[in-house]
Amino acid sequence: MEMEILQAEPAAHNRSPSTRGAGSKGLTRVQLVNRLAHMTGPGQLGAALAALTDYAGAANYLLVRCDLIQEPGLDFVVSSNWPFDLVRVISSLISNDYARSTELEKCMALLQPIFTLFPDQVELPGDVSRQYCTLNFNVGRSRLALMLIYQDGFILSADRLRDVGLMAGYIRSFAEASVQRGHRDCDLTEREIECLYWIAEGKTSDEIAVILGISRNTINNYITSVMRKTATKTRSEAIAYAVRNNLV
Repeated sequence: MEMEILQAEPAAHNRSPSTRGAGSKGLTRVQLVNRLAHMTGPGQLGAALAALTDYAGAANYLLVRCDLIQEPGLDFVVSSNWPFDLVRVISSLISNDYARSTELEKCMALLQPIFTLFPDQVELPGDVSRQYCTLNFNVGRSRLALMLIYQDGFILSADRLRDVGLMAGYIRSFAEASVQRGHRDCDLTEREIECLYWIAEGKTSDEIAVILGISRNTINNYITSVMRKTATKTRSEAIAYAVRNNLV
C-alpha cells in the first residue's frame, strides 16, 4: 500500500469552495476542548470520537489497539462507526503494515497524519475517498491508531488532525481511568499483569523471561494462573479479557 505523510493544508483562498472542509466551518479548538470535557465518563468514548471526527471534517472513525491487531477476530477494535464489512477487510491490511514497521518507525509515526490507499479490490460506499488517514498515539502502555475516512475531494487540515490525535489520547486515557481495578471479577498480581502486557506486545515466554529476569517455567506458571483467574483458555482470550478490563 502507498503511504505518505500529510502536508500542511493550503490557505483557504487557494482552495476551491468544493474542496474546502466542513470541519473548518465548525468548532474552534477551544470549543472542542470544552465539549470534550463533558465526554470523559463511562460510555462517552464513541460520542467524543464522533466529535473529533467532525472537527477534522472526516466522515467516519475507527479506533484500534495496534498491539492486538495480529490476534484473530476483531478484539483489537476499541470503537468504530466505519461500515462493518470495511473493518473486516482492512484488519489484515493494518496487521501487515504494523508487522512490517520497525520500533523506530512506529515511534516516528506518532501524531503524524498518514494517508494510506485502500487496495483497488476494496469496495467503498458512496463517494468515500480511496485514501484513509491514520493517527498513531500512545495511552500508557497501549499503542492505538485512529483511522479516519472522508468524502472524495476533501482536504484535511494537518493542524486539526494533530489536535485530533492529542485529544483522542486524552479521551481514551479518561475512558480507561473510569474503570476502577477494584471492580474486577478477579485479582491479578502485578507480576501477572506485567506478563499479560508483554504477551499483548507479542513476546514469547522465553523473551518475557529475559525481560523480567526470571525463568521460562515461572513465566508459564504466571500465564497459567492468569488464564485460571480470568476463566480464559488461550493467551489470545486472556489478552482480550485484559483489554476489556483495562489491565494492559
